Amino acid sequence: MNYAHLYSPLEMGDLRLRNRIVMAPMTRSRARQDDDAVSELQANYYGQRGDAGLIVTEGVHPSADGKGYNRTPGIYNDTHTKAWSTVTDRVHGRGGLIACQLMHCGRVGHALNKGRNTRFLAPSALAANAEIFTESGMMPMPTPEAMTLAEIKTVVADYQAAAARALKAGFDAVELHCASGYLPAQFLATGSNLRDDQYGGSLENRLRFVEEVLQAIKVETGAGRIGLRISPGNPYNDHVDDNPTETYAALLQVANRLGLAWVHAIRMASTGIDSLALSREYFSGALIGSDSFNAAEADQFIAEHCVDAVSFGRAYIANPDLVTRFACDAPLNTLDKRTIYAGEGSGGYTDYPSLTASG
Repeated sequence: MNYAHLYSPLEMGDLRLRNRIVMAPMTRSRARQDDDAVSELQANYYGQRGDAGLIVTEGVHPSADGKGYNRTPGIYNDTHTKAWSTVTDRVHGRGGLIACQLMHCGRVGHALNKGRNTRFLAPSALAANAEIFTESGMMPMPTPEAMTLAEIKTVVADYQAAAARALKAGFDAVELHCASGYLPAQFLATGSNLRDDQYGGSLENRLRFVEEVLQAIKVETGAGRIGLRISPGNPYNDHVDDNPTETYAALLQVANRLGLAWVHAIRMASTGIDSLALSREYFSGALIGSDSFNAAEADQFIAEHCVDAVSFGRAYIANPDLVTRFACDAPLNTLDKRTIYAGEGSGGYTDYPSLTASG
């Protein structure tokens, strides 16, 4: 089948995507345990998928404090920058584009997943009512420290420094993770932000941290190389807000005013919020939609201007040649769920067969 819309190029801010198939950001827990750097294995993984219109990396922490999950990569020192440059070189060698997703977990995490002398920082000293995976099993999340004004400025500066490192490492763009109950979303939500200063209380104040982070990233990258990941109403990691539609409508207006290149919206029927329609209403830039689409649905949504591009998650884990498979309506490999987040070596990571390899 000819998916003409899905395979058409897209101008998105300062980027030109050769097709509208986006690899979604997915935590895979394969970074080096000793220093949070990506490995040659991860360079192979991303390089295999380099024919996507755009790859958005797994969440990358901008500081040691920002780490929440086991074996997730950072981008806050020279070792990280050099390691990521191998990844970007591999993707660019296939003519692809790659964005670094910056993800500060805030109160989400556990000490067993973080380095020594790191802290859990959040808008307020409220623990998330949730558990997280560690190598010792599922654990409750700890009570974080409420950030001081000075610490907020430091974290904003960490994001800016990480964006600068991302460009130095060869990334084409940066995406701010503002979903799934991580630090930016924690500032937005009434259930996790009980502050009574300029960063809490009113909606305008709760938006302030995210806007300051975006402004800081913009200094390094320009607006045309910034994306924003959102999922209004998603309760993951105890993310609770009194009025998520109002909150994210206001956030989208901030993104629009700043001239960001794209919004990357996850649509979940269970929330009762159509995040794609909400994004279209308040944001005039490019919209990447995520909602377990197949190729035909993705092409139709693009044709109907509901979205400009579509991101694919688990289908990309099991099918490094997803662009080719969609183009010729080939069957997809079956995902091995046991190896999504765990495993040593290539098993369930870089050993899924391509059409040419499998005949």
